[in-house]
Amino acid sequence: MQSVTGVSIADKTPGSHGESPLSGDGASTGRLGDRLFGGAAIGAGAVVVGLVTLIGVFLLSQAIPSLMKNEANFLTSTEWSVGGDHPRFGILRLLWVTVLSSLLALTIAVPIGIAVALFITNYAPKWLSKPAASTVDLLAAVPSIIFGLWGLRVFGPRTEGIQNFLREKAGWFPLFKETTVGSFTTIFLAGLVLAIMILPIITALSREVFAQTPTTHKEGALALGATKWEMIRTAVLPFGKPGVISAAMLGLGRALGETVAVMILISSLAQGTDFSFSFFDGGETFASKIALGAGEFDTPQKTGAYIAAGLVLFILTFIVNAIARIVIERRKAFTE
Repeated sequence: MQSVTGVSIADKTPGSHGESPLSGDGASTGRLGDRLFGGAAIGAGAVVVGLVTLIGVFLLSQAIPSLMKNEANFLTSTEWSVGGDHPRFGILRLLWVTVLSSLLALTIAVPIGIAVALFITNYAPKWLSKPAASTVDLLAAVPSIIFGLWGLRVFGPRTEGIQNFLREKAGWFPLFKETTVGSFTTIFLAGLVLAIMILPIITALSREVFAQTPTTHKEGALALGATKWEMIRTAVLPFGKPGVISAAMLGLGRALGETVAVMILISSLAQGTDFSFSFFDGGETFASKIALGAGEFDTPQKTGAYIAAGLVLFILTFIVNAIARIVIERRKAFTE
């Protein structure tokens, strides 16, 4: 078809003569920007993976010489004697105290964090929701040493009644067995304080996920006759489940690696003390053991023993995050 001037309309049509409507300087710039952004993202990911790998290699290389000289079973022994010509050390007690206090904290913090997040996003009026969220978030800014001192001097005495009640009523169960450790320096108290410390993380992430629930999902549930709680149970909670799992795992990672507060709260047991599974026993976590033993890093053998403990904590944290990732991915596949 020809125009009045004799110029073909097809010649003026975008994309004629094999040219893309996006060709030109703009398209080239866009493609270059995409390549730069993609390269930067890949590079950042590679740096993170490389750092984690280097940390793992360093810990392993430093720990192996001491592990080769260890005359006790590293995984099942409760001894910790890293000096001399016959070192004997194991991480059973450290592993138990670390896991027990962290799981107790997670068990308490997750339900409370979810409840607070649901209140802020679905029940609280607008004039209250923002101040409430900010108040909870402020807990994350409190230093660990403050939590430790507060737990020891203020919160600890107020939990003595609860601990005594559990000892009397459930002392037959190994987790609540009576011990010689005072109520102010037990694993139970440390777990309660750790729960308060990880509460802001769980609450903040859960709140953000619940707030992203599509309005159509909630309105649809209400239109079908659901009550507010039924709407939350059928629309909000299923949508936010992957985010809640991520928040719980981040909180667990914080609890596993907490150092200063645990050093203050949990009583360090003397060498040779019988091992106990009780919440009301003392002990040390991986992080607090390494921090307290920093003064013994005077020989490669002693240093390697503590680094071996750090390697176990590193692996434990990695496993926790890997499990969380698997659960989240399966949940996404189920909901899609």
